[in-house]
Amino acid sequence: MGVSLCKANLDDSVTIHEMQVKAFLPLLEKYQDYDTNPANESLERIIARINQKTTDYYLIKYFEDTIGGIRIVKLGNNSFRVSPIFILPEYQGKGIAQKVFEKIELIYHDAKLWELDTIMQEEGLCYLYEKLGYKKTGEIKKINDNITIVFYEKSY
Repeated sequence: MGVSLCKANLDDSVTIHEMQVKAFLPLLEKYQDYDTNPANESLERIIARINQKTTDYYLIKYFEDTIGGIRIVKLGNNSFRVSPIFILPEYQGKGIAQKVFEKIELIYHDAKLWELDTIMQEEGLCYLYEKLGYKKTGEIKKINDNITIVFYEKSY
């Protein structure tokens, strides 16, 4: 399908930041979650995360184009967290995220537990994660009157 992952490094921080802002801006405008939306995250914050020993960032490639990113946080005990994953708006809805998760699960083949969270009001995102085998944990976090975050896990 032409989807591949490329491990990111500090040189990719500006690209990651620009794509993350572009990908999350429509959700920021819709939900006005200024304190939690990745579109509001600073470049310095992304650089700090890339430098974390427990973080792996990957650029998502679609054929030759860099179209998104995914951050994997190593929690220990073969547990991992996806936070965030993003794909540029013009590439969304093409099945790319599903391929990215397949590839991530191959890279971290020893994973026993995956965690992620998403916007409860975004039914398409919830559907995607549930289709990939993620189950709601029962934990939710209300951010404001417009948006609630729902937490998911996938275990092996």
